[in-house]
Amino acid sequence: MLLTGVPDLRRDARAIFDEALSRVDAGAAVRRSVRVDASSRLHIVDAQFDLSAPPTPIYSIAVGKAASAMASALETILDSHFTAGIISAPTSEAPASHVKLSERWRVFAGGHPVPNDASLAAARAAFDLLRVADDVSALIIFLVSGGGSAMMEWPRDSNITLEELREANRVLVTCGADIAEVNTVRRAISAVKGGGLAVGAPRAAQITLIISDTNRNDEANVASGPTFPPETWPAAGSEAATVIERYGLTARLPASVVRAVAMNAHRPTPAVPSSSQTLRRRHVLLDNDDAVEFAAEAARQRGFIVEVAHDLVGQSVDEGARAMVSRLIELRRRNSAAGRAVCLISGGEFACPVRGPGTGGRNAETALRCALELDAHVRNSVEVDYPRAVALCVGTDGIDGNSPADGALADDLTLARARAQGLEAPAFLASSDAYTFFNQLGDALVTGPTGTNVRDLRILLAE
Repeated sequence: MLLTGVPDLRRDARAIFDEALSRVDAGAAVRRSVRVDASSRLHIVDAQFDLSAPPTPIYSIAVGKAASAMASALETILDSHFTAGIISAPTSEAPASHVKLSERWRVFAGGHPVPNDASLAAARAAFDLLRVADDVSALIIFLVSGGGSAMMEWPRDSNITLEELREANRVLVTCGADIAEVNTVRRAISAVKGGGLAVGAPRAAQITLIISDTNRNDEANVASGPTFPPETWPAAGSEAATVIERYGLTARLPASVVRAVAMNAHRPTPAVPSSSQTLRRRHVLLDNDDAVEFAAEAARQRGFIVEVAHDLVGQSVDEGARAMVSRLIELRRRNSAAGRAVCLISGGEFACPVRGPGTGGRNAETALRCALELDAHVRNSVEVDYPRAVALCVGTDGIDGNSPADGALADDLTLARARAQGLEAPAFLASSDAYTFFNQLGDALVTGPTGTNVRDLRILLAE
């Protein structure tokens, strides 16, 4: 492959992302993991169920950004064996226009990133369904994906109002805490999270299929772990109090939430199911490592020398962007004699607190900070042949913060183009307005909701 400049790198970056995104399809993941054979035996990963007479009722609760795609795939597989289910998905995906669902599903347009009335209604419906399923010792298949924390919610303390739940979520997701810390507080005040759903049907067999938007081996934090047993977690209230203190949130969170956290310092453990043999299994079908590896494969197929920066996750957004660009340039230097372009891939999320009232998200801000780093390298370089480089920073869910975009595409000339239009990057960063910056340059990436969610991808190319 012969690359001739930044336009080619930009096209390659988008093609690599598109290929990776197509391979983290949530519905396809369910179809690979669930099947009914000719003998009416249901296979779910490593578990089997006899669906012949007497029939086993099968219920499902699907929550998160991949809920509709997962639910549609499950119903198609189960066909007449499926009894009923509850879905809580984002407004734009509840259900998506391309997803077919029967009337056996009750569908709620749960809020995100903060809960809404439908989030509460979905929780009430889910608890009602769980009681029915428990009465008949049914099989419950939970379909859990990222974003579900806000889409299905019920406070443990009846004194907490919906508006107070919404305000608590707004404070938590903008304070700079990582997702595990955010979920620690959410679990302390929620009747759904931290195993709350699973407790609702102690006699029913339960299998949870997960599309993970957390780090590997941290799947209990997907949607705040609604089916993970209470013993999975540390004392909810005490841990949550630590997070609140760490980020100075006592005065920012509603007083009812702070009181509830203090009251729940030692969360009671629900009664053990009557049968210790009741099935409880949880399986991750897709996660960010899959997306990263699929992107790496796509880049190699296009002739790039690829390096995956597994350690660049969780840092502050400025630190992460600086490290990525530095490693990209070093990767290019080490391989300059090979005559091939290079690719650095990073996954997961950077910490990106909101500082102003602008429009954007962590992916657009990461791209803008990469543009600043690339621009500094170009302006400070003594080399005539400085690296031509591109940074594509996107979310696999199609949503970046409060913007209509999925992220943005930057290159080594982005800042020069911006200055020519009178756009000053630091001002946009100061107001958390990175989407507006890239939208004015025509470099905001808009995919729309994707129906999956395995965190972010950052694809940096250089030649």
